Amino acid sequence: MTHSLYQQHLISIQDLNRENIDLIIKTALEFKKHNSHKKLSQLLNNRIIASCFYEPSTRTRLSFEAAALKLGAKVIGFSEAGNTSTAKGETLEDSMQIISLYADAIILRHPEAGAAKRATTVSHSAPILNAGDGSNQHPTQALLDLVTIVEKHNTLDGLHIGFSGDLKYGRTVHSLVEALTYHTPACLYFISDDSLQIPDYLIKLLEKNKINYKKSNFLSEYLENLDVIYMTRLQKERFNNNQNIDNYPTDLCLTADKLNNKVKERLQILHPLPRGNEIDIAVDQTPYASYFNQAENGLYTRQALLALALTENIPTL
Repeated sequence: MTHSLYQQHLISIQDLNRENIDLIIKTALEFKKHNSHKKLSQLLNNRIIASCFYEPSTRTRLSFEAAALKLGAKVIGFSEAGNTSTAKGETLEDSMQIISLYADAIILRHPEAGAAKRATTVSHSAPILNAGDGSNQHPTQALLDLVTIVEKHNTLDGLHIGFSGDLKYGRTVHSLVEALTYHTPACLYFISDDSLQIPDYLIKLLEKNKINYKKSNFLSEYLENLDVIYMTRLQKERFNNNQNIDNYPTDLCLTADKLNNKVKERLQILHPLPRGNEIDIAVDQTPYASYFNQAENGLYTRQALLALALTENIPTL
């Protein structure tokens, strides 16, 4: 039976339901387990994936392109808007309509919130996969985050999950919080400067779904409670002119000494990367650091998303 993600756009976590999310997680972990299987290397033979990045990216762009190539697809596209007809004044809609004639799926990153949704209005045959639109959404990052949590904890339910750093502009945080509302975490903790706290619309979503949450200005206040801590950098490129934070608050920096004998044995530290000084490099050597494995899981999660978008049935591996 054809699954419900076939030929579907992925613009927001709200495009999914729990069944979809569980299917993506299961498929990604299967692909990781059987990453050298011949069936995977031929799954998207003769397909063309357009990688359209109007904004800089390292992990998202390269993992999506590697995912497509490892599935046997070919990749076309660009890594900055200056190399496209956007420089001549072409609209996003015109660009996407043309590119959808050339490709079987489009991976789109854009600095404007809502850009991915706009692209779906003109791309009728090629699914749009949102790789980040401004400070709005980054659904594929949230999905790989879920994959990484499940890989370690075998569940998304009953966990104490903290978010620290720039929670106002961090689109990865927004998407992950939305994704967690399809499950039943024990409590979510939002640890940040007051000027960078989680947006009100997400608090309302948590309250609607009866999910417990707490807020704090200090990482040390709840660190001992956590099964997962999701660290983020300052999104200075999205700050408005009145933003008054120039440096990362010291109270929100995660150092190795804050972890010694104070945290759960199975604590998992995540970060969407790139990082600034919010995680000291000494933390890399602790058993809690999972952010490089998290980045690796981006490959398998995006393989799963491309495969689900372009094939009616995933083969048994």
